[in-house]
Amino acid sequence: MLSITSQYLARYRRLADDRSGSLLPVTGAQRRFVLMRSLDPSGRPDLVPMFFAFPHAAIDPERLRAAARRLAARHTALRSRPTVIRGTPVLSVTADPDVSVTRPVLLPGESHADALRRALASWDPRGPALRLFLVHDAEREEDVLAVVLDHAVCDGRSLARIVDELGAAYGEEATDGRPAPEETETELAAYRDAVHGQLAAEEKAQTPEATAYWTDRLRAVHAHAAPPRPARVPEGAAPSGAARARLPAPDEGVSFPGLLDACRAAARELYGPDRAVPLGYPWGGRPAGAEPVIGCFLNTLVFPVDTGHGPGSQVTADEWWDDLDRADVPFDAVVAAVRAAGSRWTGGLDGLLTVDDDTRRPPLRLAGVEGREIHVDGRPVRGPLAISVTQGAEIRLRMVWDRAVLDDETAHRAFDALTRALHPSDHALR
Repeated sequence: MLSITSQYLARYRRLADDRSGSLLPVTGAQRRFVLMRSLDPSGRPDLVPMFFAFPHAAIDPERLRAAARRLAARHTALRSRPTVIRGTPVLSVTADPDVSVTRPVLLPGESHADALRRALASWDPRGPALRLFLVHDAEREEDVLAVVLDHAVCDGRSLARIVDELGAAYGEEATDGRPAPEETETELAAYRDAVHGQLAAEEKAQTPEATAYWTDRLRAVHAHAAPPRPARVPEGAAPSGAARARLPAPDEGVSFPGLLDACRAAARELYGPDRAVPLGYPWGGRPAGAEPVIGCFLNTLVFPVDTGHGPGSQVTADEWWDDLDRADVPFDAVVAAVRAAGSRWTGGLDGLLTVDDDTRRPPLRLAGVEGREIHVDGRPVRGPLAISVTQGAEIRLRMVWDRAVLDDETAHRAFDALTRALHPSDHALR
């Protein structure tokens, strides 16, 4: 029987034969994002926004727009639009990306954060994958720049390069320049090679042994969060809540299994004991030998978080290492295999965990002026909750949750349990 990746490639080739090179295949990671968007009643895509505060009037919007257009024109993923043709997810490549700098006008009573949330909520998936929004924060006399990408064209490992190259393009004197055709073609060839290499790795990974492993591993999971009930969102409140803390960093940092065990403590507060809670996390990289192209290559792995008193951190570590041996099996193939074995799990996740190293995220500098990265909370989130961990001189924790699914009091109890599991003493700085 053909693997899901083999079936996808066969469908893609039939489409590509009719389109004279304007379509590119997508990785398993991209398939997940594109199909989730197509199944969403509102067609809402997953977005990756980065927010930077600059001194007021320090940014030249036209110069910024020209820089963003040069950046998008250079990188195949950024000048492509994710779409679904005849049920097949693909990237449609455009020759001349039109990246705008939108300046939302504040409505009466709105803050700059309200205006940005409104702008992102109105995202049209038919437009460019990279967009910029610039809004004035009158309270702090700053301008907040939002650099926003469709997640289907960008994973976390692409962000540092995007920030670095946007700043470099802003510093170029030729504000209306374009990359040389040979530069664009070289990048296109590198991107195509990387995607085909990733698909080959995914196809190779879908062995009967790996399928049986994931079927057994996730047989007992199903999403435990209640279906969204919008009436539970407090009147006038943003659709999501947020909590954050800063913790002293151990000399050796926090291991990923340690983070998974901390997520177990949070899940126990949310869903009670003796549950198998599906927690997703991105993992992977570009295929061996591929150029470090901008794109979406990180697979979503699922860890079945046991909310009982736990198997213990060593067992968690052993299980996680076993999972990584099958990490190239794409998410949709895992879900299909588990469903075929009779599981009630439909692929929904009760939480997402992302981990970052603050040394990998350079600040955005525009003509020598450094932007301060900030958060704009309250945006809609996909799934009940998402936990992000940034490691460096300290550990920065952040959790956001969907208020249509989790009430604030319960979410804060879960966040406190997460924090205590990572640092039992009472030294967290909120």
